[in-house]
Amino acid sequence: MLPAGAQQAVVGELRLFLQDWDEAGQAARSRILASFVSHSSGKGVPDLELQFGQAASLFLTRITAWTRLTYMFGRCLHLQLKALGVFFYAPNNHSYLTEFLEAGGIMTLLEILAWKPTKEENKVEALHLLNSLSNAGRRYKEFICESYGVGIVAECFALSKKVETQKTARALLESLAHGNPKFQIQVYKALIGLLSCTSPNGQCLVLQTLHGIQATIKPADQSVVEPLLNLLRSLHPQVQIEAFELISELKHYEVRPALLKSLVELLKSPKQDVQRHKILQGPEMSKMTEPLPVFVQQAAAAKVIRNLAQSGEEISNELLTLGVVHHLLYAMGKQGHADTQRQASLALEYFVRTYPKVEEHAHRCMGAALFESFMCNPEDIYMKIDASQAEILQSNDVNISDVEKVSFINNE
Repeated sequence: MLPAGAQQAVVGELRLFLQDWDEAGQAARSRILASFVSHSSGKGVPDLELQFGQAASLFLTRITAWTRLTYMFGRCLHLQLKALGVFFYAPNNHSYLTEFLEAGGIMTLLEILAWKPTKEENKVEALHLLNSLSNAGRRYKEFICESYGVGIVAECFALSKKVETQKTARALLESLAHGNPKFQIQVYKALIGLLSCTSPNGQCLVLQTLHGIQATIKPADQSVVEPLLNLLRSLHPQVQIEAFELISELKHYEVRPALLKSLVELLKSPKQDVQRHKILQGPEMSKMTEPLPVFVQQAAAAKVIRNLAQSGEEISNELLTLGVVHHLLYAMGKQGHADTQRQASLALEYFVRTYPKVEEHAHRCMGAALFESFMCNPEDIYMKIDASQAEILQSNDVNISDVEKVSFINNE
């Protein structure tokens, strides 16, 4: 506690400081903020209050008001946000956050994100400030969501090409998904919508976030199935890995029947047409009747089916009732993309070695010679399938709707 005389001197200095601020133009205010950021960053609340004579919130309110009035011009925005950060990142800053909230600061930050000309570096700073608010408690999370913050942050994520912006937006959405029961489902559905973003890095971030929060959200929403399986078309290995992880998590939820059904259906050509990229056109690609992403998706679906089947008897039986054997045989006959045939063969091998009934049908469909080669080396069987055998595989009528399990082997 300062002596009375010293306290009076500090109050006098504060009055002059605020008067200078109120009368200053843009250039002078920028100098004041630059000095404040340079000398006050990292200070705690007691030090800031001492610096401003126990009235630091008066300066915070002025910065907030100036930011709200000038953010569209963008001339000092980065410095303004940095100055706000001095208050936001101070330990035990609850009073400052309350002042900011009551001064309409959250709406200003969201408007900055929604304002298309805002520079990426300023969007990142605004997202950091919002994340600090969100982490401060449920009251702030709810206010952000009530102010249409979820949609604004999701759009910022989807439109950005910068990894830092995407990572910061992802962190904010993840924060809003926890300790926020009133709006948790809204955040969850926004993340599902972001699965359709075009950035591979963004897709990975969304998949990781969904995987992380899924355990806290029950039941899983059916709308996750289609965009999730569409990501199996990705040519980026990390996207495939993250998609596999989320699919493996979702097998425990109510969406499993729809997920398994869609995976099995992917083994045949999807109905929607995907435009072939120019680089894929040419004599060497003449055998490919679908574009590369479709074959990638089908190979990935077969791989996922094998992994899911190996994870438990119940899932294996569900796949059999969905006609997985018929579809795997069909995929084995799809000449033109070796990985689709290879993954389908490996998945079929599991069912053949586990279920005698499947072995019987596969033997009948393939014929003795091809079946023997298949059992010896399923991974390379696609190289021994000729055009007539491929046609037989694709016209197979195997239908195992009533599963008679004689033996079950866990191959994990």
